[in-house]
Amino acid sequence: MAGNEIPDPLARRHLLEAGLDSAKALAIAQAYLKEDREVEAIDFLAAAAADSSDEARELLCKIQATALERGDVFLMRAASAALVEEPSSETWHALAEAASRAGRLQDVETAQRLATVHAE
Repeated sequence: MAGNEIPDPLARRHLLEAGLDSAKALAIAQAYLKEDREVEAIDFLAAAAADSSDEARELLCKIQATALERGDVFLMRAASAALVEEPSSETWHALAEAASRAGRLQDVETAQRLATVHAE
């Protein structure tokens, strides 16, 4: 794999299992993000954030915002797990509303359930 190109699935797994320095993880994540492949970028952003990369944390927060706009529960959960933080009940309610507007009925149900769980 040369430069900032996106690794194939097997190389991706090997890179993540072997551990990466923050700069390389961030570069790979940015390559994925350039291709609008947020889900695949998250593992690399998590690796970079674990080394206290503020830029990686900012990108994960942007992915959370994208998930909120789309009403995408899976993307919100993945980005939040990488940040090691759980979205608030209010965030889940807002995500459910966005999912409803987008016609993502499964995400509406899941977000509403998660809003209730996190309200307790």
